[in-house]
Amino acid sequence: MPVLFLFFPFFVFAEGFERESIKEFIRYLYIAKGSCGELRTQILIAYELQYIDNKDFKFIYDKAKHISSLIANLIKYLKTLKR
Repeated sequence: MPVLFLFFPFFVFAEGFERESIKEFIRYLYIAKGSCGELRTQILIAYELQYIDNKDFKFIYDKAKHISSLIANLIKYLKTLKR
């Protein structure tokens, strides 16, 4: 199974980190968080179409959900710095 798509949220995160302001970085974090949601949808479809088994589905889905939660917490923290 190709796994490059698993890293897309990290690519967006890295791109946002290189921006010049916290506001721009936060915008990219929202995009990365959205990519995690998109990944969960793609994984669910792959599972439903029987391209992946339950073990792989659960592992990837849970990791994407956890990463999304971490990004949300980072966004909350960065918003406190802007005040």
